[in-house]
Amino acid sequence: MSKLTIVGNIHAKPDQIDLVKSELLNLIETTRAEEGCLNYDLHQDKENPAHFLFFENWESCERWQKHMENQHLADFMVATEGAVEAVTLNEMTQIG
Repeated sequence: MSKLTIVGNIHAKPDQIDLVKSELLNLIETTRAEEGCLNYDLHQDKENPAHFLFFENWESCERWQKHMENQHLADFMVATEGAVEAVTLNEMTQIG
């Protein structure tokens, strides 16, 4: 198993920033407690507060995929339906 880094970009609708931020913050404690989670750090763009970024490291791709199937992520999707403009997830491998 090789470590997997995820860079997740979440863009909230301008009038939904507070809702999306609150729901993203709700994901942190539960996710950090998941087996295989090495770090799960949320950032907010200083110039564009509607842009959030998760920087995550997982023990393996399998552990991350299990995370993506968890109920708290499904709950996030329901809570933020219509409030998010775009989400992109990049699966990265550290090379240096």
